[in-house]
Amino acid sequence: MFETLSQGFSNALEKLTKQGVLREDEISTALREVRIALLEADVSLEITKRFVKSVGEKARGQAVTKSVTPGQQVIKIVHDELIKVLEGHSEASNALKIDNPPATILMVGLQGSGKTTTSAKLALRLQNKEKKKVLLASLDTRRPAAMEQLEILGKSNSIDTLPIMKSQSPEQITSRAMQQASLGGYDVIILDSAGRMQIDDELMTEIEKIKDLSNPNETLLIADGLTGQEAVNVASAFNQRLNISGVVLTRMDGDGRGGAALSMVSTIGKSIKFIGTGEKVDALEEFHPDRIARRILGMGDIVSLVEKASETLEAEKAERSMRRFQKGLFNMNDLKNQLEQMQKMGGLQSLMGMMPGMGKLMKNLDDKSLDDSVIKHQIALIQSMTKKERLAPNLLQASRKKRIALGAGLEVPELNKLIKMHRQMSDMMKRMGKMGGKGMLKSFMQQMSGKNDGMIPSLPDAQLLQKQLGSKLPTNLTGLNFKK
Repeated sequence: MFETLSQGFSNALEKLTKQGVLREDEISTALREVRIALLEADVSLEITKRFVKSVGEKARGQAVTKSVTPGQQVIKIVHDELIKVLEGHSEASNALKIDNPPATILMVGLQGSGKTTTSAKLALRLQNKEKKKVLLASLDTRRPAAMEQLEILGKSNSIDTLPIMKSQSPEQITSRAMQQASLGGYDVIILDSAGRMQIDDELMTEIEKIKDLSNPNETLLIADGLTGQEAVNVASAFNQRLNISGVVLTRMDGDGRGGAALSMVSTIGKSIKFIGTGEKVDALEEFHPDRIARRILGMGDIVSLVEKASETLEAEKAERSMRRFQKGLFNMNDLKNQLEQMQKMGGLQSLMGMMPGMGKLMKNLDDKSLDDSVIKHQIALIQSMTKKERLAPNLLQASRKKRIALGAGLEVPELNKLIKMHRQMSDMMKRMGKMGGKGMLKSFMQQMSGKNDGMIPSLPDAQLLQKQLGSKLPTNLTGLNFKK
């Protein structure tokens, strides 16, 4: 997510943090690199100029000049300006206005932007996290099997969908959905409209009529995060005709630039409500400008990390693991559980992006290092072991290694990496268990399982943890290969 932008900012600002005093030429050089980073990330020229000008004016101010750490002060300025751009200069809250049932959410956007999948994702989120009774209704009478697609997504995730009646128009379906929602005691109706070009006046008039008929609480523009500068024109046109209430960005897991999305939001002045971070139906995250700004600048996002962990970790299982780790017990079954939890939380790249200090580490990895298929391979290797071998990894000698690797369809060197990683993690767990009367490990496990009474954990960064443990962290975590 925003990899190009993050890399560019990192290169531009890294030198400033090492300077005790900032000279004009150093600030100018940094701002020039920031400008290049924004343009390469597909941010519009107008917004780029505005951003750089604002940062430059504040960076040359008295507050920076007199600061003890001027470089850090400049980074804070960039951080604050990023938040402004990401907020879209909107005073509206990111929270959906769905207090008065049945609340209606109208999904609009171009064809292929991911409206149907996002509709199902949003319905599942409202149903599971906010305990809302949700009704999904497809208004797409144009795309073949569009209604059936939404129906299948609904049934597979235990979400109610409006029965399909092929002969009805989008307006008639809207009326029927609202009637059924009222009679059925639903809290939220999600209307999945057909995709349409902003220049197609006939289709835009149709969606205007649907909006007038449904009087939605929220009108959300579903926009592809991979779209280029045309995204600005699309957003402006939809906003002009429909006065949208917010934006949902899809396919952000595959977005290396993302600048066009920032340009779009900044231009129309509407907030981003959610971002799609994967193909799975639960891969939908709330958009928090401050958290995203921290990720872009390589500061991590501990709050989101803990929230995600709390959703996926089972409290009882975490407690059992904690007791084992405190005793210095960490076998291959424990490692397999950790790898599976990593998968549930979005994979290695997603997790590292949210951990403070990991931005620099990710830069030193080769192209294949963050491939989450490595995790699948490692789980396969553990599954290929006998119960005895999982409990006692020291049994893994040459003949056993060949059998295990063959059983997983992999090579022995990959198994050796796994064994080394297990040994390093086992040593680390033992050391963590001994630190502070075992308090550090206990606190960490409680926080990650959601048993922290709402407190946000203060996790150590990689360097601090390495210093405290007195040994190297697992350098080959999930088979990571460092550039020499």
